[in-house]
Amino acid sequence: MNPIELSQQKFEQHFGYSPKQTVFAPGRVNIIGEHTDYNDGFVMPCAINYGMAVSFTPRSDSLWRVYAIDINETDAFDIKKPIPQSEDKWKNYVRGVVKFVQAKCPEFIQGADIAMTSDVPMSSGLSSSAALEISIGKTCQVLGNLPLSLSEIALIGQEAENKFVGANCGNMDQLTSALGQKDHLVMIDCRTLDITPTPVPQGYSIAIINSNVKHDLVTGEYNSRRQECEKAAEFFGVKALRDVSPEQFIERAAELQELDELAYKRAKHVISENNRVLEAVEALKAGDMQKLGVLMADSHDSMRDDFEITIPEIDYLVELAQVAIGKNGGARMTGGGFGGCIVCLVPNEKVDDLRKLIAENYQKQTGIQETFYVCTANDGVHLV
Repeated sequence: MNPIELSQQKFEQHFGYSPKQTVFAPGRVNIIGEHTDYNDGFVMPCAINYGMAVSFTPRSDSLWRVYAIDINETDAFDIKKPIPQSEDKWKNYVRGVVKFVQAKCPEFIQGADIAMTSDVPMSSGLSSSAALEISIGKTCQVLGNLPLSLSEIALIGQEAENKFVGANCGNMDQLTSALGQKDHLVMIDCRTLDITPTPVPQGYSIAIINSNVKHDLVTGEYNSRRQECEKAAEFFGVKALRDVSPEQFIERAAELQELDELAYKRAKHVISENNRVLEAVEALKAGDMQKLGVLMADSHDSMRDDFEITIPEIDYLVELAQVAIGKNGGARMTGGGFGGCIVCLVPNEKVDDLRKLIAENYQKQTGIQETFYVCTANDGVHLV
């Protein structure tokens, strides 16, 4: 059963009556442009056909009753009163979004009964958290008929994750879940929020392979990467690393390396990665899949060597995928790092070879069973 049907069915079982409306927000996979979003840079993700469904009915008071179907847990809070943080992380995603919606729209005091379910694998780097934030943001917007744009809902989701959940993420995941376009990758300028849709190349599939090594971005590694990038930006005297050109970086690289080896390596990744995203857009426009494959491989190497966020299982998956795909298309780690998934742009006729090569080798080498998904690029959040 898909998440939309499941949320509607379970709502009825749990609350004893039918939901009035359902919102669906997709997860996302990032084709190229990793850890560039909080450096005001460029990313090129797409929304995927896995996501979070929220079925809901307005109440006659200001109480929110939330049923999380997948973990069979509930939460309740009154949105006319200050919204406290919870010991349970999942509750803070919901409460945080409602709290920051109210900060922007103080008139919002509409209560609701809510049931939610997701088929985005948790802790996989496919943005199950952003799908949750955006679906709740859109639910608030519909409930209160609020004058919020999709970009504003995305930024509210990011703010909730930064300030209420405690993960210092950028805005890519939320923007993609809000603004994704069917059959398109979306190049996002994370400073201006401008979007350049680029069609998924004809004859290619987006394959996602989950290493099934779980990651948790609230732990220190993600936040420390962000601090190291901020140090590097300070060294160059700019607002964010997006403002440093590859030439400017080369000019002062030795000086930065001597001063702070980690800041040097992090900056080297981010500045080269921004450039790769811009080159990837051109390669896709020209239909140059060999060039795109090289850019994806370089991106992975940079995440492994300079940003230091890959793990042996992920490196091995990428290696296998690159063998199966050959020169036309590419593979790289996707998401925050330290586990999760790799993403592949693979010719349709090679999808089965890719699946087979990984099935025959990955578990043998690592002792872990992978999960293989073939995804389509999807629209962003919408009322069903």
